[in-house]
Amino acid sequence: MDVALRNLTYRRFVELGRAPLPEELGDRDEVLAGWRALEAAHALVLDGDTLRMAHPFSAVPTPHRVHAQGRWWYANCAWDAFGILAALHCDGEIATTCPDCGDPLTNADPSLVFHCLVPASRWWADIVFT
Repeated sequence: MDVALRNLTYRRFVELGRAPLPEELGDRDEVLAGWRALEAAHALVLDGDTLRMAHPFSAVPTPHRVHAQGRWWYANCAWDAFGILAALHCDGEIATTCPDCGDPLTNADPSLVFHCLVPASRWWADIVFT
């Protein structure tokens, strides 16, 4: 796994507030080859030649949003929302909705429980669904 490319990808994702384009990281073909290797190692998820997920960040809108460091981020799931705060080493607000009833939820409610329908051992069978 290309740790340097992984770290650069994450750093630029945070700096830009969005997923970087391959050419923003270096030679497009080399970056894409590196990203494909990182995807095979479950370090990120591609959608064609663009990033879809650089865990815990989502490059596409989701119902799981995190406000931190003066901007909003999309998380891949509720669990990744906490991961964004951990990755940024800061406090922030998580806003999402109940998947059952649609009511808004935030991390300000200490009574909430995180529940996974899919066992962690099977997440990568369909990581976008999970």
